[in-house]
Amino acid sequence: IRVRPLTCTETRRGDRRVVHSLGDGTVHVSATSPLGSGGLQHPLSRRHPRIQVSAARHDATFGFSAVFDAGASQEAVFEGSGMRQLVELAIDGFSCTVFAFGQTGSGKTYTLMGPLAQSETPPAAPGLLGLMQRSFACLLEQSRSRGSDLALSASYLEIYNEQVRDLLSPGPPCTLPLRWSKTRGFYVENQLSVDFESLEAIADLLLQGSQRRRTSAHALNRHSSRSHALLTIHVRSRAGGQSITLSTRVPQPSACPSKQGTLCFVDLAGSERVKETGSSGELSVEANNINRSLLALGHCISLLAQPRGKRTHIPYRDSKLTRLLARSLGGSGITLMVACISPSSRCLSETLSTLHYASRARRVTTRP
Repeated sequence: IRVRPLTCTETRRGDRRVVHSLGDGTVHVSATSPLGSGGLQHPLSRRHPRIQVSAARHDATFGFSAVFDAGASQEAVFEGSGMRQLVELAIDGFSCTVFAFGQTGSGKTYTLMGPLAQSETPPAAPGLLGLMQRSFACLLEQSRSRGSDLALSASYLEIYNEQVRDLLSPGPPCTLPLRWSKTRGFYVENQLSVDFESLEAIADLLLQGSQRRRTSAHALNRHSSRSHALLTIHVRSRAGGQSITLSTRVPQPSACPSKQGTLCFVDLAGSERVKETGSSGELSVEANNINRSLLALGHCISLLAQPRGKRTHIPYRDSKLTRLLARSLGGSGITLMVACISPSSRCLSETLSTLHYASRARRVTTRP
């Protein structure tokens, strides 16, 4: 769990801080939702505006693997979340995924990528770099320290209004078909994969794709992501100093078997309440598609959290997002889930929803 700081707007507005880290992976939510707080509201207050009735006090405590409060640095999140171990597992041939979810404006993109950069602006300070950039550096560092040759490539796509679009292909983002096969499961056909060998090269690919991703401004977020984005690093390694030719992808003869792992970063668009964001027209359509896909994801997680003997059919086909995350959620992969929440009393309802969502996700087990 990552709790962002109160924004300047929230501080000026007088929002109260209702989320507190108790240490040892425990987070406590304690607040009363009075009339007009933006949280839960008593039905009598809605029917009769002149009668101010406070809703019941909300006290809840949740336990997770780690909780990072508003003062936690980007480095602390990287080291404390187990991200370094995921990189090492990807090199060893495992399929690894990390995704951030939460309300719009809760800090998901910042956690993954750091401050939003533009091609004409100077790069972010090293201390502000997100999980992605730190993982790229760790990946290349591990490659050198292990003495193994790695063939690295990256693909980057977004799911916008239930259409899968390639963010690295030349020209305007094109819609790609989503297929299924017995051997590969769900996959994106004709997706471009670009080789890279340096930190600068993958950073350029990340910037290129991020600038093409659909974003808009609304009442809660000036840079709201209007799509789900998935950046996948494909790692092919051969132990013992054996080589792989990057240009042909043909391994040189060796007694050591090759390993093929992936490291996928998923930046989910934030859940939205149209009444709070003030969205209308195209923004409203986007919000409905975002919420629908997140609802499908939540439904799959709820079913996966049940004991294996009691599980029913998992409806991965209900959305493009759940199809692409099927292996990460219930297959043979290893998944890190980062729930980002706001400490503001105005966001109390969404914060509680995210924490309950994360609690269910924590009960999901996979078989790597």
